[in-house]
Amino acid sequence: MKITPKNVLITGGAKRIGAELVRAFAAENANVYLHVRHSQKEAEILAKSLPHPERCRVLTADFSTPGEAAKLFAQCGKVDILINNASMYEPNELIHGDEVSDREHFEVNFWSPLALLRAFAAQELPEGVAINLLDQEVLHRSPNGGAYALSRRVLADATRELAREYGQKNLRINAVAPGPVFPPSWIPDGTMAKTIATLPLRRKVNVDDLVEAVLFLCRNDSITGQILGVDCGQSLI
Repeated sequence: MKITPKNVLITGGAKRIGAELVRAFAAENANVYLHVRHSQKEAEILAKSLPHPERCRVLTADFSTPGEAAKLFAQCGKVDILINNASMYEPNELIHGDEVSDREHFEVNFWSPLALLRAFAAQELPEGVAINLLDQEVLHRSPNGGAYALSRRVLADATRELAREYGQKNLRINAVAPGPVFPPSWIPDGTMAKTIATLPLRRKVNVDDLVEAVLFLCRNDSITGQILGVDCGQSLI
């Protein structure tokens, strides 16, 4: 699929990987719907910094609330490319978790992306592509993944299943599973460095490589139902 002049919805697009994806699609002259939960100020600043700010529209929705994802999609008009990037992550063990937090993880990390994928498929497009941003947890299980890891694995399974179901509509559904790129703000000093030291490539993932993987999956019309690990080999250990 040619990215120009397609309409792209990027969830969680104000910061970190989401912001880099917004910049990349904007550089391809796509029309961007930039979704945020709380970071509207950062999103507005990002939109104004793009080569064509008029091609970027900021939308807000709280995916922890059932039904919000479908309402968000209804505001967009036609969406040719869907990037499910928004997520919720709190480290915990299932045995020490609580139902409220577990349900919120699944609402944000699975049910809302699924609602967006269903709305995306209901458009009856001549062609379309959706990319789910997952986590190395779906390829390489680590301790303390908790509800976060479970919710990402369910979305990984849905990626493959929906690719099978929607293929006849010429819709491609793929996913990218990143390794360490940006450390969470709460992570203890040195923890990410310890993880990187165990990777076969002994380095963190370059965010530009991650973005390029997403663009590649959008452009390649023969790939569907795949989960691409961009993890510097983390899934091998």
